[in-house]
Amino acid sequence: MVAPHPISAAAAHAARAYQTETPERQLVERHLPLVKHTVDRMRIYLPPVLDLDDLYSVGAAGLIAAVRKYDGAQEATFPAFAAMHIRGAVHDELRRMDWIPRSTRDRARQVTAKLSEIETRLGRPATESEACAELGFSAAQYAAVLDDIKPVTMMPLDGDVFGDDSEQLALHEIIPDDTQPDASDALDKKELIELLVTHLQKLPEMPRKVLALYYFENLRLAEIAAAFGLTEGRISQIHTQAVLSLRAWLQRTLKPSAT
Repeated sequence: MVAPHPISAAAAHAARAYQTETPERQLVERHLPLVKHTVDRMRIYLPPVLDLDDLYSVGAAGLIAAVRKYDGAQEATFPAFAAMHIRGAVHDELRRMDWIPRSTRDRARQVTAKLSEIETRLGRPATESEACAELGFSAAQYAAVLDDIKPVTMMPLDGDVFGDDSEQLALHEIIPDDTQPDASDALDKKELIELLVTHLQKLPEMPRKVLALYYFENLRLAEIAAAFGLTEGRISQIHTQAVLSLRAWLQRTLKPSAT
C-alpha cells in the first residue's frame, strides 16, 4: 500500500477542518484560483522536477490558514493577505524538502560575488557578456549556470541575506515589524527603497523591463516571453541575472561596515 503524499494529506486534513464553517469555506472556494496564480508565478524559481500539483495542495493549505487569520479591519486586502500566506506555505514546504543542493548554493554565491566585484569596479550593474568574461564561461555555459541557480534567487523572510554563515543576518532581522512603527526605521526603509529604485534604473533595458513586468504588472513568464518574442527559459535567465545583481547590491549596501 502506497502511503499518502504528505503534502496532499496535510491539505486534505486542513480542508476537512473548515468544511463545517460555511462562510470560511465560501471564501476559500472563491479564492482558489489565487492559489494556482500565486504558485504559477513562483515557477520562475522552481526546477521542473517538482510536482506542481503537490505545491498547489500546499498553497491551498496556506489559503485556508489565511482565511482563518484574516481580520477584515486589516488594511491589506484579502487577496494580498492570502497570497502572502500561500507563498509562505510553499516556501516552508520547499525548505522542509531541502530541495536546493549545497553545490547549487555555492555556485550562486560564486556568481553573486563575481557580479559584485564587476559592479563595484564599474559602478553599474554588470552585463551578461561581462559576467561571462569574468567567470570564463561561454554564453551557453553561463545560460546553463543561470538555469541551475535560479531557485537560489528566491528569498523567504528567514533566508540569509549574506549567505549561510551562522554569524550573518537573516531578512527577518532587518525588516521592521509594521505593528511596531518607529520613525527611524521608517526613514531607513524609505531611503533603502529610494536607493533600490535608483539601482533598478541602472539595469540594462531588458532586465529592467522584465522585472517591471513580472513584479509590478504581475505578468507571467509566458506573457513576458510572448511580448518580447523570446522563450520562457530566456526570460527566466534574464530575471535570474537581474535578481543576482540586486542581491549583490543589497549585500554591499546592508552589510555592516568593518570596524
